Amino acid sequence: MKNKKEQEVFTEERPLKKRQPSKYKKTRFKRQESWRYKRVKENWRKPRGIDSKMRKKIKGWPPSPSAGYRSPKKIRGLHPSGYAEVHVQTVENLDGIDPETQAIRIARAVGDKKRVAIRAIAEERGIHILNPRIEKELEEFREEIEEEEEEKEDEKEMEKAK
Repeated sequence: MKNKKEQEVFTEERPLKKRQPSKYKKTRFKRQESWRYKRVKENWRKPRGIDSKMRKKIKGWPPSPSAGYRSPKKIRGLHPSGYAEVHVQTVENLDGIDPETQAIRIARAVGDKKRVAIRAIAEERGIHILNPRIEKELEEFREEIEEEEEEKEDEKEMEKAK
């Protein structure tokens, strides 16, 4: 018989692998009578009629959502990579992150300078980034700003010369 430690390690890895094939098998639940009328979209709505065949779960009618379709509790809400997502907006948000179980998603509104700083610290600590946008290095970013300022100065000088 296997050791308890080996069984625990096996059960921790297994649910994620178990979810992936089951996701493909999961049925797309259709709204009742959506195949019959164009005005009724396929988006799921719970059947509530007193004589509804779908509500009664009569054979031959499409399936309704139930607890059996749910994913395993251990992996519910996790990113497909297996990490728990943490939303990051500032460098200070990186302090309480565990690199083994959590991964960061940098907020959309974060600018290039702060994004570069967050990415540098995350790489230093070994934290996985879920949305690694290909951004410029800080030096390149500063050089671009300087070039733009020089161009604006040149334009102003040319206007004054006219």
